[in-house]
Amino acid sequence: MNKQSKKRDREAGFTLIELMVVIVILGLLAGIILPRFMGESDKAKQQTAKMQIVGIETALKMYKLDNGSYPTTEQGLKALVEAPTSGNLPKNWRKGGYLEKGKVPKDPWKNEFVYVCPGSHGDFDITSYGGDGEPGGEDFDKDINNWEIE
Repeated sequence: MNKQSKKRDREAGFTLIELMVVIVILGLLAGIILPRFMGESDKAKQQTAKMQIVGIETALKMYKLDNGSYPTTEQGLKALVEAPTSGNLPKNWRKGGYLEKGKVPKDPWKNEFVYVCPGSHGDFDITSYGGDGEPGGEDFDKDINNWEIE
């Protein structure tokens, strides 16, 4: 081997120090960027829950227009997809129901919405208990209530 080929062999790869510098830079970038994106999925879930509640409110209003009253707490949101068979029976229940896809959606955390009629804050109350699935909470575990949605 001549001197030129030995020199090319040494210059062909990365040194350990160069690799360590690249790894440190990637680690710093990940430390700065990842936390910003981590909270975005929680915000998106909260926004989705609010949109779902607004959709359920609209379906409940259509139900009332057809039948003269909202479903009772006992009948629940299920009255929007299946005609109730007990309690205050609907007079003109719409064939096919009031919600798309023929089922009551779950909140983004896969929990049922809480429906109360008559409500404490209006004709009815709809609540998602947020990320923890329990009443109360702060930040992303905070309850999402229909009377607080603007």
